[in-house]
Amino acid sequence: MKPAFVFGTRPEIIKLAPVIRAFLERGVEPLLIHTGQHYDYEMSAVFLEELELPPIDYHLEVGSGTQAEQTGLAMIKIEKVLMDERPDVTLVQGDTNTVLAGALASVKLKIPVAHVEAGLRSFDRTMPEEINRILADHASEILFPPTEEARKNLEREGITENVYVTGNTVVDAVLQNAKVAEKKSDVLERFGLRPKGYILITAHRAENTDSRENLERLVEILENLPMKAIYPIHPRTRKRLQEFGLWERVSSIENLIVTKPLGYLDFLKLEKNAFAIMTDSGGIQEEAITLNVPCLTLRYNTERPETVEAGGNVLVGLEKERAMEYLKRLIEDEEFYRKMANAPNPFGDGKAGKRIAEILLDLHERGELRIKGSRFI
Repeated sequence: MKPAFVFGTRPEIIKLAPVIRAFLERGVEPLLIHTGQHYDYEMSAVFLEELELPPIDYHLEVGSGTQAEQTGLAMIKIEKVLMDERPDVTLVQGDTNTVLAGALASVKLKIPVAHVEAGLRSFDRTMPEEINRILADHASEILFPPTEEARKNLEREGITENVYVTGNTVVDAVLQNAKVAEKKSDVLERFGLRPKGYILITAHRAENTDSRENLERLVEILENLPMKAIYPIHPRTRKRLQEFGLWERVSSIENLIVTKPLGYLDFLKLEKNAFAIMTDSGGIQEEAITLNVPCLTLRYNTERPETVEAGGNVLVGLEKERAMEYLKRLIEDEEFYRKMANAPNPFGDGKAGKRIAEILLDLHERGELRIKGSRFI
């Protein structure tokens, strides 16, 4: 069997790593295709090195651009690789432009697509990620929703065949690497941080960073944080802060450490030891609840509603008063903090990668790893 993995961003690399390892453990050599959607070293190559993955077979160097430029160029380059290599299945993960490009290029060549983390829905079609994940699901032949909630989303859209609830590979990745990070990373010492003595911030989504008004509201939240915080800043966000004349305000906040993007092990150790996490990232919402760290999400909706329902995540949007209210409760109310930190993890037992590989190998062995040609929608 010859599986092809198409990825291009940090979260995709991290979440597909357990599946890649599961194939390798079974003696199957995967084809690794990196689009280069994250082309900064800190946002890409360093994660490949730290996760000890095999060398990338194809670096497509797509880079940045408008969503159409990035998706179109990725499709052109992925198509050429798939035509030359003819894999048995193409695996994509999540909701990026890379995912959409990989799914469309593959299915049009009649190579079945397997979508890892299928069925997630924010029900907000103004988000580019929502469009990507919907289209990728409908282009896919095999779908791996992480939870029963995600499976029901697919069922409502008419997708019921070859759907397998596996848990989320983020749990595999976190459990496999958290102990390694504790031993190998000195990130707390480098930044003068003590365990549970700081807030970890991440914010990079277009809806929060492409609008000056929204970005200024984010800055106001940062300026009012009640305790020390660290913010590994995405290149996109730094660029927007500079364009909108907000960079000086952020860089002058006394109790805020602003740093460039960090390696996976450093970031994982920061997550594990944080008092709380404030983020607009879907993946970090998952990692936070896996690591038993309270999460305040800087969005008004989430495609990970299970984290909110479990009690480990609160949507605070860009509302300064709401964000400060919940931070104050976490600081002053030990029982409330304990309840959020001990919320049950809805994303599985850390064996999703093995399940995905086993299902695909079984389908291939039975001759069922193919596009069947019909689906009622």
